[in-house]
Formats: sequence, C-alpha cells, structure tokens
Amino acid sequence: MSAVLEEIYQKSSSDKKTIAKKHHSFKSANEFHTNDYSNNYIHTQSPPQSHIRNIENTVDGYPKLQKLFNLKEKQIMQHATKPFGCRVEVDEIVPKLNEWIQKDNITFDVVMVGCLTENQFIYPLLMQLPINRLISKPGFLFVWGSAQKINELSRLLNNEVWAKKFRRSEELVFVPVNKSSPFYPGLEADDESLFDKMQWHCWMCITGTVRRATDGHLIHCNIDTDLAIETKNNKVGPIPSQLYKVTENFSTATRRLHIIPARTGSETPIRMRHGWVIMGPDVLLDNFDANEYKSEIERVGSNLPKESTVETLRPKSPAPGKN
Repeated sequence: MSAVLEEIYQKSSSDKKTIAKKHHSFKSANEFHTNDYSNNYIHTQSPPQSHIRNIENTVDGYPKLQKLFNLKEKQIMQHATKPFGCRVEVDEIVPKLNEWIQKDNITFDVVMVGCLTENQFIYPLLMQLPINRLISKPGFLFVWGSAQKINELSRLLNNEVWAKKFRRSEELVFVPVNKSSPFYPGLEADDESLFDKMQWHCWMCITGTVRRATDGHLIHCNIDTDLAIETKNNKVGPIPSQLYKVTENFSTATRRLHIIPARTGSETPIRMRHGWVIMGPDVLLDNFDANEYKSEIERVGSNLPKESTVETLRPKSPAPGKN
C-alpha cells in the first residue's frame, strides 16, 4: 500500500513541476510584449496611433515601394488636367450634375463624395444623384463619412436597387492623430458610446466588372494600405491629401469628380487639385467649363498609360494556377 502511495506522490510532484515550468515559460514570453499602447492611453490619454513611427512615410524601409510611389506620383501629375472647381449650393448639386450629363454629355470614371466634416448630407444626396448616368462602366465610387454616417450608407448599399448598380468592394479608414486634430469628428449629442469613434470610413464601390488579375489598365490595386493616419504635412482644410492619393493610386482613370455636400467655411477652405473637378458650396475656384474640361481630357487621355517600370514594381494578384 505504501508503494502505491509513494508512486502517486511522485507523479503528483512531477505534474506540479511540469505546470510550474510551463507557467514560467509563458510568463517569460509575455515579458517581451511591453508596447501596450491601449493601456498607455488609459493613463496618459495619448492615442495609440500617435506612436506609429512611419506615419509620415508609410513605405520607409521598403526601397522598391518608395520608388513605385515616386514613379506613380510623377506619372499622375504628368497626365492630370488643370484644377477645376464648381461653386454650387448643396440643393443645386443634383440639377447641375443632370445638366452636365444631359446637355454637356460628361461622365466620370471616379467619383468621390464627402469630406471630413460632420455637417454633410451624404445620404439624401446619394438618394437623388443620377449616379448610374454620372459614373461610367466600369467606374468607381468612393463615399466618405464618420462612423455614424457609415451606418446609414451601409443600409443604403444593402438596398436591392443600389446593390444592382454598385458592388461594394473595399472599406478604407482615415484616423486623426488625436482629439485636437481638425479631422476629429467628435460625438453626437445622443452618442453614449464608451469608446470615442475617431475614425472616418469610406465605402469603395465598383460599377461594371473589374478584375484585379486582368484589368491592370484600369486599376493598380494594393499600392496603398486600407488605413491612413493623419500626418503633420496635412494642410488646414476638410480634405487630407491622403483621400485623393488613395483614389489616384487605385484607379488609372483621369476623369475624377469630388462632390462636397456641406458648407466648410472660410477657416477650412477647399483647395483645388490637379486632375480633379471639385464641386461644393465653398470651393475657392469657380472655373469649370464643359468644353475646356473635355479638351483637357483629350490632352491627357482618359487613363494613365502603361509604364514598364511601374508594372514591374506594383503588387499584383497571383497568377491563376493551371490544372
């Protein structure tokens, strides 16, 4: 009987040593995870995104991607129209677009709606926009809104009528660096969320059929990440440059329209940008002319030309395997 008890005791001691050894190894591994910025935020109110080191240059340490970014930037500028602005009140945006479509026979390949201000009326505008005639096929629609507005857009894009026109493809996110940022959306009066909803969301939708593997003349996928963080270089205004760059890098189209359905005021001016027609009530430059715009598109071409170096450097979808 004593021999049996002795065996049980030795086995129990061995199990305890094994458990203790495993516990020690787990503890040692966890000691390496010291960058707990979520916990740091609780104590210091410094958001985790303010500690990211490559915000200013997202491709720092990746020379091939850096070269690709530089080549793309030069190529986009070489084939960009002059800046066009159309100053129009929010309730006149839809009639003006109908005039461009019916009278001037103008369509766009890329349309971006919204900016980083809370007072914009995106949902009512999208319900009225002649979007199926405004955007060519294939074409791309980028809609920016806060976390609250993106819920409205999700319901809209799940509507059967909209689902037939657009295929929701990607979600992009822009994050202000802290609460003092001019891009911080703030909270609505009835918002009692435990966490601050700092981020801005963008639904990227596609009309027609576009395939990553075969349509490299239309899209250059995977050049930018789906997440952009505010940089120190952002100028005062409702539209960070990252919002434009992600669309320019994604689509090779040169016919681009940005609709801003809100008053932004003189303190946050809407600056013009080469390669874009920007429409809104507070646009600084009101110079859009349909015939001049068509001439500019003829000059630069409707799509960026293929360049061998860019095609070699840019990420691509894997080639389909052969059976």
